[in-house]
Parts: sequence; C-alpha cells; structure tokens
Amino acid sequence: MDIFAQLVLGALNGLVWGFILALIALGLTLVFGLLEIINISHGELYMLGAVLGWYVLQFTGNFWVALILAPLAVGVLGLVIERGVLRPIEGKPIITIIATFGLSLIFQQAVLTGFGGAPQRIPAPFEWDLTILGFGYSGYRFFVALCSIVAISALWGFLRRFKYGMWMRAVRQDREMSLALGIPISRVYMLTFGLGSGLAALGGILAAPIVALEFRMGLDILPAVFIVVIIGGLGSLEGSLLAALLIGELEGLTSVFVTPTTARIFSLVFMSAVLLFRPEGLLGRRR
Repeated sequence: MDIFAQLVLGALNGLVWGFILALIALGLTLVFGLLEIINISHGELYMLGAVLGWYVLQFTGNFWVALILAPLAVGVLGLVIERGVLRPIEGKPIITIIATFGLSLIFQQAVLTGFGGAPQRIPAPFEWDLTILGFGYSGYRFFVALCSIVAISALWGFLRRFKYGMWMRAVRQDREMSLALGIPISRVYMLTFGLGSGLAALGGILAAPIVALEFRMGLDILPAVFIVVIIGGLGSLEGSLLAALLIGELEGLTSVFVTPTTARIFSLVFMSAVLLFRPEGLLGRRR
C-alpha cells in the first residue's frame, strides 16, 4: 500500500476514532459542566459498556440488542452512582475525585474477576467493505461514524427541545435562579450523570468490534478523553466535539508514521500549544 493510501486510511480511521472519543468526552463534559465533578471512573464506564455488550451478545447472539441494552444498563448504573455515592459528598471536590478513583478500581477488579484478564473480541455485526479511492474500507467503521453522528445529534436535540434538556442548560447557566424557578436540581444532576455514563458506554460498545476488550481498556482511553475535554474547553460540548475530531485525525494520521504511543505524545504537544495561546480551550469561556 503506497503512502497516499495509508494517509487516506489513517484519516478515515482517525475520523471514526474521533467520533468515538466525542461520545465519551461529551459524557464527561456534561458531568463536569453541570456537576463540576472530575469523574476519574469515566473510562471504566466506557469499559463496562463494551464488556456488558459482550455478555449480552453471548446470551442473545444479537449485536443490536447489545447496542441498546449496554448503554441503558450503564446509564442506570450512573443514576445509582450519583444518588448513592456522589450525592452525599456533593460540594467536596477532593473527596469526589478520591471516590471516583475508588469506583474505577472497583469496576476494574470486578471485571477482572468475572470477565477474566484475557482480551476478548466482539465480531462486527456485518461484513462488507466500502470502496474508497480504489481500496476497501470497513463498512462497520462507517456505521460507527454514522451512529455517533445520530447519537450526538439526538443529544443536541434533547438539550434544546425537551424539558429535562432545557433544565440541564438552565442549571448550568445559573444554579440559584434555576432553583428559584422550581427546577428540581437534584433530579437534573442525577439524570445528567446517568446520561453521561450512557454516552461513555455507547462509545464502548461501538468500539468493541474495533479494539480488544479487557479490564484495563478504560485506563487506555481516559487520557485521550481528558485531552479532548481540556483542548475543547472545560464544560464546552461544542469544544469537546471539535477537539475529539481534531485529536482523532491527528493521531490517525501520525500513526501512519509512528507508533500509537508516540502519536499520543503529539496530542499532548497539541494540547500544550492550545493552552499556551488559549488557556480556556478552543471554545471555552474566559473567566
């Protein structure tokens, strides 16, 4: 394969990975923007989405059922975490970081015990290729990009058209005024954490046929997600989406010439450059 074809393939892979990063990062951004919680366990929610999808697939033999049930199950888990773990320590950022780090370790050990330490694979639900510039490209990866676009569009529509979505935006803008207007803030917080968890799990089950499934996969994705959120601007959904696509393309193209680990270093250099000129991130608000 010549260098031009490798660059095209790297760009396509980067775009697909950028959309997966966007799903996960949007969930983290939602939680931070509204609850001001740095959720260290967010990578494990991505991992749980993939692993639960694997179990559902083993039980039902149907990838599409797994694609629906895994994000829903992790979303419900997110509701329980917010109400049972994070609510009692609300307003204590250091303790919150410690608590979510503890959750991260618990999830890892639970999956290691039940799922095992050997990497597993989920087969793609269909086998067909697209012909792009004379060479084949995985139709499933194209589906991942399309599914991510639909999910991100649905999130934007939810935030702007539905009551709870508009409440989430209102609470983010002014918590005290929202409380005075009668918006049930505690319920909004719980829904936000559940929604963010479900988005991470959706990224996990979509990525499952592309990456290896194992109990540490959340640790691999978390640095990239934090890079995306920081570059985009803390709390900025639009910034996280833009940054995810940029980081996906950067790592996809540089991986043609260097190892994925080295490509991640380029992402860190890019983050440093952005923060040097725009400390608030690409689309973050100046404080």
